[in-house]
Amino acid sequence: MKVLVVHNYYQQRAGEDAVFEQECRLLTRFGHTVIPYHRTNKEIEEAGTWGRLRAPLDIIWNARSRREFRALLRAERPDVVHVHNTYFMISPSIFAACQDAGVPVVQTLHNYRLFCPAAVFFRDGKACEDCREYSLWQGIRHACYHGARSDTTVVAAMIKLNRMLNTWPGNVDEFIALTRFSRRKVVESGLPQERVTVKPNFVDPDPGQGGDARDYALFVGRLSPEKGAATMLRAWSRLVKPVPLRIAGSGPEQQALEQQARRDGLRNVEFLGHVPRESALGLLRDARFLVFPSVWYEGFPMTICEAFACGTPVICSRMGAMEELVEDNGTGLHFGPGNAEELAARVSWAWDHPDDMRRMGLAARREFEDKYTAERNHPLLLEIYSGAIARKGRAAA
Repeated sequence: MKVLVVHNYYQQRAGEDAVFEQECRLLTRFGHTVIPYHRTNKEIEEAGTWGRLRAPLDIIWNARSRREFRALLRAERPDVVHVHNTYFMISPSIFAACQDAGVPVVQTLHNYRLFCPAAVFFRDGKACEDCREYSLWQGIRHACYHGARSDTTVVAAMIKLNRMLNTWPGNVDEFIALTRFSRRKVVESGLPQERVTVKPNFVDPDPGQGGDARDYALFVGRLSPEKGAATMLRAWSRLVKPVPLRIAGSGPEQQALEQQARRDGLRNVEFLGHVPRESALGLLRDARFLVFPSVWYEGFPMTICEAFACGTPVICSRMGAMEELVEDNGTGLHFGPGNAEELAARVSWAWDHPDDMRRMGLAARREFEDKYTAERNHPLLLEIYSGAIARKGRAAA
């Protein structure tokens, strides 16, 4: 099969970037022809004054991308186009090019961008679905995207115009939701349920299961409000018995979190800053458990999947994708989102019961082998591609 895979890289590397690259490698490994089409949001910095002035229009509908993509479709004649992210240099204009060429389209829904200008259903420290339930004006009013009404207005205009053009339901043959929770949310938001299939992400190559020398707790992720690291530090300040905690990641909250740890006298908390993926996997293999205190729904947290691959159980918020992926007292433990006291109780119990955590780690590894390997993922992806091709054929007939 010949697959044209589309992705727009963010300015800072994100989990979506890794998934795009992994799926390209997966398809190539199983003998498919992969044509990658990608751009990066760093281009805006290189575009000069005129490019920056044009950026709002290009975000909404990029005519250049549509022309380039139309030419690429004519030259390559792919069997299917698989879109990961179009925001913002590519824009939704490429869907029209696919429709003109009669090429079936699959889109992975990594987040909630089609319904929320901030893409995360999160505002003021908690889950928020106002833009989905009421109108996009709610996002503009609260300046949800980057804290700026002007930027939020541009993203909201992109969503609104493409809804009016019926861009997504009209031009995408199959949508991929990463969890059952995500599928329910996007169907509630208006996507046709018969075209939304659940297919999780995967970890490849297999990092291997860790050993028994597991002598610290671990957080891996971006240090930003929705990730809940502040809740984690408040929980650590409540612990009666000290538990070593390593924090791998950087972000806008890093300085404030380091100050919070110093203020609370948390000498057993170590900030590692940004670490490469291989180093993060090494940390996961040696951790007694991963703490995942996120306070938004999440899409499909690759860190949880990687922890499972390493045989490391997860203590996570009881909400969204996390609650679905991690079985309470099976592959980890749950606590109420934002509830530092409950998290502290879970951490204390986990630290005092290493045999139980070892049991959960073995269960997590089995979960990885059953659901999240490349070998398990490949037939799921092909089935979705085949469904899109068949649907496009029926529509043409």
